[in-house]
Amino acid sequence: MNKVILFNPRSAVAKHRVPNAILNIAASVNGIFEWVVVDGNCEDDPYARIRGLLLTGAYKYIGITVMPGPQTKQAIPFSKKIKSEFPDTVMIWGGYFPTNHYRTVLESGYVDFVINGPGDHAFPQLLDALENNKPWELIKNLIYRDAQGNIIKSTKADLIEQDTLAPLPYDELNEMYPIRQHYLGKTWLGSHTLAYHSSIGCPFTCSFCAVVPTYEARWKAKSAQRVYNDIKYIRDTWGANAIEFHDNNFFVSEKRAVDFSRLITPEKMNWWGMARIDTMDRFHDESLAQIREAGCRIIFFGAESGNDTVLKQLDKGGTQSGEMILRFAERMKKFDIIPEYSFVLGTPAPTPEQVMGQIEAEIEFIRKVKKANPNTEIVLYTYSPVPAEGSELFEQVQASGFSFPKKLEDWIDPQWESFDLRKNPLTPWLQPEMIQKIRDFETVLNGAYPTVSDLRVTGLRKKLLQKMSALRYHTNFYRAPYEIKFFHRLWKYRQPEIQGF
Repeated sequence: MNKVILFNPRSAVAKHRVPNAILNIAASVNGIFEWVVVDGNCEDDPYARIRGLLLTGAYKYIGITVMPGPQTKQAIPFSKKIKSEFPDTVMIWGGYFPTNHYRTVLESGYVDFVINGPGDHAFPQLLDALENNKPWELIKNLIYRDAQGNIIKSTKADLIEQDTLAPLPYDELNEMYPIRQHYLGKTWLGSHTLAYHSSIGCPFTCSFCAVVPTYEARWKAKSAQRVYNDIKYIRDTWGANAIEFHDNNFFVSEKRAVDFSRLITPEKMNWWGMARIDTMDRFHDESLAQIREAGCRIIFFGAESGNDTVLKQLDKGGTQSGEMILRFAERMKKFDIIPEYSFVLGTPAPTPEQVMGQIEAEIEFIRKVKKANPNTEIVLYTYSPVPAEGSELFEQVQASGFSFPKKLEDWIDPQWESFDLRKNPLTPWLQPEMIQKIRDFETVLNGAYPTVSDLRVTGLRKKLLQKMSALRYHTNFYRAPYEIKFFHRLWKYRQPEIQGF
């Protein structure tokens, strides 16, 4: 039986995390196919490692997880090179990038299949079909080209009950890449921080979010007990003492969040997760107090905009409003939980004046948030379109003249990597002075209120930045903050929006 290479392209230059996406796929074939993980974050020359495996003649199938942004820099050229040198290999991509851009991926000629959403069932079923010459047309969550070159999308599968899935093969991963050495990095949360996925999907349809085409407003979660058991195992085995929950929406269920909090409290682990403001605003005070007692230090919230009209344009859904965003930030002070608010600036509008007006209004709203709760972390993104088919916002984007690259190789251009990190929008309605205004405000804001997650900017460095930036911030003078940028570069100031913790 042919073996499987599971490749996790490089996504970070430091503080690597357990490659949960590719490890889920490993779990799906564990005991059925022999597999090996090649982690681009941990290899000096990952292509040489892959090539060496393929030269043995034992490996035929290559599964690659591809997030937009940095992972395309290895996924695209490596896939092309592998297919050229080893044409009999079967190349299978999964992840947000191929799900959202499946046509461009498959038309490249070197990717054979795209897993359209969770691959826990689709990936092993596809390998079984290929290995045993069975038809794959009825496998759900699959996109491929037929003999005539037409792109075929099979039906989407229901989300799987997460507690029924096989446990992640941490022990096997540890034999390939020792977990304590490679995956438990030092962060603000703790000296050995674990990345963990406790749920998949999100029950909302925000039109700027790449998650929506993958999960289609669906959400499934592991039970609180299953989550605790996994984390306790990693803590006891390799010494994890903090957790980053990389769920798209960890706090969908108040009961599950509280049940987990009660279980994890004795372990004394700090942790972080993502939530919606209008969901957690309904949590009881007792629940928020329990969550904080359990070690939750900071929660990421997609505030997105203080303008209710823009929230509607973004199809934020739910009941979130500018008034709620302010009120909730103030409420969180009582529980000593830091709200980390992300804002999306630069959404399309009919005229340049309106676009600039929206940017200036968002800046003023962010200042109100900081006044309501100075400890609120602010993360700024520039709006980047997501190919959400049928979305009114995406139709506006296309009508403005914006388009994605037509060739897969074009995605590795540095400007498109920055696009996927929401730093270089490449959108026709955003003029240079608008982008500069956003960046300058961001620099001054990060000087006046340095992120708590930066382990380098503390003590005297933090006080110097704050003192240097105070006059600019309080007088609304953001233009050309070169003196702040100098120290940000000197101290390698970290940006949570592209570096996590």
